[in-house]
Amino acid sequence: MGKDGHGTIMMIDNMHTLDSSQYWSAHLYKDCISQGLEPENIHKEFLQLLFQDNCDPYHDDTLPEAPKELVEELSRRCVSLYEMITWKKFEFVVEAEGILGK
Repeated sequence: MGKDGHGTIMMIDNMHTLDSSQYWSAHLYKDCISQGLEPENIHKEFLQLLFQDNCDPYHDDTLPEAPKELVEELSRRCVSLYEMITWKKFEFVVEAEGILGK
């Protein structure tokens, strides 16, 4: 975000994506914080931590493969977030190679 020469607020980068934003479940957030607990999140930090702990993605030529369970969990979170934001059911399309989102 920034302002142009006339003081108009301008969006300069992306926002509200799993890459650029972090999301938590609102109904649990205050209770968890008040108890000193980490609130349930709906973003991809858990996958980033895996790579942070096992490699240097900015310098390593090859990265370890993410475990299938974590990739599936990331997919589940993406679909869940889509449905929460749009109030629409995510439709899956099954192709010969696997499941594709619509």
